[in-house]
Amino acid sequence: MADKGVTLYFMRHGETVFNRYNKIQGWADTPLTKEGRLDAIRSGLGMRDIPFHAVYTSDLRRTIETAQLVLRDHPLRDQLSLQMMPEFREVCFGSLEGQNATEVWTNLYKTLQRTFDQNDGRNVIEEMNQIKAMDPDHIGENFMEFWTRVEQGLIKVIDKHRDTNQHILIVSHGMTIRNILHELIPDFKLSDMIDNSSLNIVEYSNGQYHLKALNQTSHFALRKEAVEREFSLLPMTLFEK
Repeated sequence: MADKGVTLYFMRHGETVFNRYNKIQGWADTPLTKEGRLDAIRSGLGMRDIPFHAVYTSDLRRTIETAQLVLRDHPLRDQLSLQMMPEFREVCFGSLEGQNATEVWTNLYKTLQRTFDQNDGRNVIEEMNQIKAMDPDHIGENFMEFWTRVEQGLIKVIDKHRDTNQHILIVSHGMTIRNILHELIPDFKLSDMIDNSSLNIVEYSNGQYHLKALNQTSHFALRKEAVEREFSLLPMTLFEK
């Protein structure tokens, strides 16, 4: 008899205001843009046939709103309640939150005597430690502080659902998901980007983790225009474009 396993669906939140304007966003929490909300709905429509058994988010509003939009048309929505876990927050950038992302990363790479490349990610430990050093108040997280927190949450979820054959949705953040995938999948490259509302599927079976989908958006249902026509969104007065 084959061993039971579990399938983990890691989804990044929809586009936010800070994402749109290229601002550093960790614990700072800005609302989803209209595009972010539409993409979350489209992603959810493409997952209606997945029989989710549990849904986890971080405790930041952008992941909670994304999960709510994903589940709004899911046939099991009345049986699923969001379980918010602060362990799945994004890294804290301290006083760097809200600053221009390109400028922050360029200054970081200059300090490390490397050329800025947003797709680099070769040494995330060095980079995150430098982020804390660059924060004048030093309230940002270094890598050990960040990963200790995230790992605790990951262990809780895996221990609860391991060997159940269940499907678990975890709505989290870009750097958080990338580091989780790097921990579970030995050949995952930290330089691989995770787009807003994308799906990253990890299957656990026979004692091993297998990456089944990376940065997937092909499941998105309908074009944005069709979603707008078919579904009524909560009124928004900002960021309509």
